[in-house]
Amino acid sequence: MIIKKSLILLFLFLTATLTAQPKILTWNVENLGQSKSDSVINYIANTVKGYDIIALQEVVAGYGGAQAVAKLADELNRKGAKWDYAISDPTSSSAYKTERYAFLWKTAKVRLVNKPWLEKKFSLLIDREPYYATFEYHKKQFTLANFHAITKSKQPETEIKHFKNLPAQYPSLNIVFVGDFNCPQTHTVFNPLKKMGYKPAFENQKTSLKKRCDDNNCLSNEFDNIWYNSNKFLVKNAKAILFYQDFTDFNSAREVSDHIPLAIELELK
Repeated sequence: MIIKKSLILLFLFLTATLTAQPKILTWNVENLGQSKSDSVINYIANTVKGYDIIALQEVVAGYGGAQAVAKLADELNRKGAKWDYAISDPTSSSAYKTERYAFLWKTAKVRLVNKPWLEKKFSLLIDREPYYATFEYHKKQFTLANFHAITKSKQPETEIKHFKNLPAQYPSLNIVFVGDFNCPQTHTVFNPLKKMGYKPAFENQKTSLKKRCDDNNCLSNEFDNIWYNSNKFLVKNAKAILFYQDFTDFNSAREVSDHIPLAIELELK
């Protein structure tokens, strides 16, 4: 009986391992740099450690940004899995706020294919040009385009309109757009992507934190999302992580970030 139960448990474990899809999380971490305390970095690590690929926006371009990502990777490596990471050069914008992007990933789960890169062709048209990284999972490859748009007042749709050209620019890549678009998924600027088969992983999901949280009404604006080509991918277990609920003081939550992270499981058809 004991042997039979052990075999059943082994079968269930192997089945779960073989069918588990890579878990991807995107998060605008709001000025990740020197201002983030060790306790905040540790909290971020504990929040994201259950995922396989982390895409971060709003890493400080100057001193402290790259160091904070390295510190986060170090914290993650202390929590039971081996992680690697890549940090972009500062985005090329001179007219607006330049930043860095970052990817972190579990090396036992996915493999990085080649070196991540910042978008070049549209860098003069997009202030914080996307940062791409291609990953391989079970011999299937997908490319994450990590992006942080200009603020709503500066009309992010003037940048997003160029996204319809990116899949054709990289025809061999299976591109998934992740990040903070500062624009709701209902905006007509996304229609060209939708006509190509792209869908938002989240609908009617507010993602930015208000300055005050009254009666658990803490979020405003559907800014962050994950856009995937439904002809190539299936998305499962889409989850908005309401991390601020871990804090009794809302201001302490806002020290972590003014956005919540979003996560999905991604299956390549």
